[in-house]
Amino acid sequence: MNLLENINDPADVRKLARTQLTPLAHEVRNYLLDSVSKTGGHLSSNLGTVELTVALHYVFNTPHDRIVWDVGHQTYTHKILTGRRNQMHTLRQLDGISGFPRRVESEYDTFGTAHSSTSISAALGMAQAAKIKGEHRHAIAVIGDGSMTAGMAFEALNNAGVQDDVNLLVILNDNDMSISPPVGALNRYLARLMSGQFYAAAKNVGKQVLPGPVLELAKRFEEHAKGMVVPATMFEEFGFNYIGPIDGHDLESLIPTLENIKKLKGPQFLHVVTKKGQGYKLAEAEPVLYHGTPKFNPAEGIKPAPAGKITYTEVFGNWLCDMAKADKRLVGITPAMREGSGMVRFEQEYPDRYFDVGIAEQHSVTFGAGLACEGLKPVVAIYSTFLQRGYDQLIHDVALQNLDVTFALDRAGLVGADGATHAGNYDLAFMRCIPNMVVMAASDENECRQMLTTGYHYEGPAAIRYPRGAGIGAAIEPALNSIEIGKGEIKRKGEKIAILAFGSMVAPSVAAGAQLGATVANMRFVKPLDVELVKQLAAEHDYFVTVEEGCIMGGAGSAVAEALAAEGIIKPVLMLGLPDKFIDHGDPAKLLASVGLDAGGIAASIKARFLDADGNGEPRLVVNNG
Repeated sequence: MNLLENINDPADVRKLARTQLTPLAHEVRNYLLDSVSKTGGHLSSNLGTVELTVALHYVFNTPHDRIVWDVGHQTYTHKILTGRRNQMHTLRQLDGISGFPRRVESEYDTFGTAHSSTSISAALGMAQAAKIKGEHRHAIAVIGDGSMTAGMAFEALNNAGVQDDVNLLVILNDNDMSISPPVGALNRYLARLMSGQFYAAAKNVGKQVLPGPVLELAKRFEEHAKGMVVPATMFEEFGFNYIGPIDGHDLESLIPTLENIKKLKGPQFLHVVTKKGQGYKLAEAEPVLYHGTPKFNPAEGIKPAPAGKITYTEVFGNWLCDMAKADKRLVGITPAMREGSGMVRFEQEYPDRYFDVGIAEQHSVTFGAGLACEGLKPVVAIYSTFLQRGYDQLIHDVALQNLDVTFALDRAGLVGADGATHAGNYDLAFMRCIPNMVVMAASDENECRQMLTTGYHYEGPAAIRYPRGAGIGAAIEPALNSIEIGKGEIKRKGEKIAILAFGSMVAPSVAAGAQLGATVANMRFVKPLDVELVKQLAAEHDYFVTVEEGCIMGGAGSAVAEALAAEGIIKPVLMLGLPDKFIDHGDPAKLLASVGLDAGGIAASIKARFLDADGNGEPRLVVNNG
């Protein structure tokens, strides 16, 4: 820590002699491993970008020069070097620093990123803005090879390549890995580019001529590229000046190359090769395991977690295999989230019916629509937050044509340490307004399995949302049973107050209902809503409470209020859910409690709205004339 303890911002890095940068990188890597092992977080990707981050802050005048990181979970070294080293112990914790760049957190975080493939578009906007304002600054987009599989990246390249007077640098951080192993034609191209004698020759070229003129480097690179079927011409055809590939862990190559690029005008494309988990053998050997880590002992590595409750992700993965065995028409689709969505076993058992389409959420939805047109039964496994990226396709390509596609929405509701960028807060609101959709929210593990079966057999678009992590420990029936579409159930009989709960909020609502003597209904379906049950509850109770782990505006509570209005029923309704703000990272239970969605919070909200202040339990009508 001799060097690192004196680094409070990138200006301190730029004061160092170049010979001190490699020792600094070693100190950062050791600090990273020690820090992340104590907090949990993204490890492999950050170990792989230490030298690149050091080099960027050494060569470029940050924050005047802008760096946009894609997808953002590779920015821990960036945070350490930009004044947040002493806050790393709070990483991804309530009131601590984020695991992703955040503009409100630091002036060095020029753009908030957590979903992939946005960096080139954002950096191009910054570069163009500098030109318009007459400011001389550089904009750098650091994008991984996994993120380059998404269409948005190529839309930005296509736009940037014709703007030959902007100071834009795109750095392809090629580590041959996204979260799941990378897929697709682009990855094959990069693998071919990296292979055999060509890669070795290109690396040697860089070491031989640097820090000589970049034109000489380009000339000799071109000579070595002759005879290749597809060299760097793909990026050059977009209008970029392609440089590389170079070793992303060799500061003696990185720094002179970046210094030379800094002198050039127009769109530049630097191809850097790094290794995920660099410097920590266990992470190098298993980069997927060490992508997102819990707390662990670095000397021992990550140990298997003790057996506990089955997670909703595992429920889905087991159901997918069981249903695939029962129906040969089933096809599973994931946008680069094989592990996260629980599809590892399905890929192993049904490789011909498994499709990882890369980080391409829009394509995953329309690809499923095409399969459905031909009589197959696609199941798109996608996080709630990522379905937002395929919303147009959900409406136009699936629902408008009433195609038989099942959507398994993992990570619905608050997700904890990943924070607002990954929270699935809006799916109920944005799906329930779409014609032909069936929308379900699972209250426990067994109901999740039943809903998946229900949605699969429904001949049209259906979505089943379920939260991250384990359920309540419900016994899971092995049979592939369905439930009646549009029918809820009474979980607890009470009087005067009816709590209409959706999905993950059923269990805490039952506990709150027990405190208040209230009736609790598991509504199950957000669309079609069980209107008959709503009418029955309205006839038997004085007050309505809706509870959902989703945004209140336009959500399940709105559906209940609309149903009451349509039936001409006037009933006081208290809608509980996620407030109209983005909720930061932290422990999921604490976050739910902070917005009043634990049992105590639900009960307290109901008491405050409908019960006398003296606590005698007698309901009163609160009239708001304002």
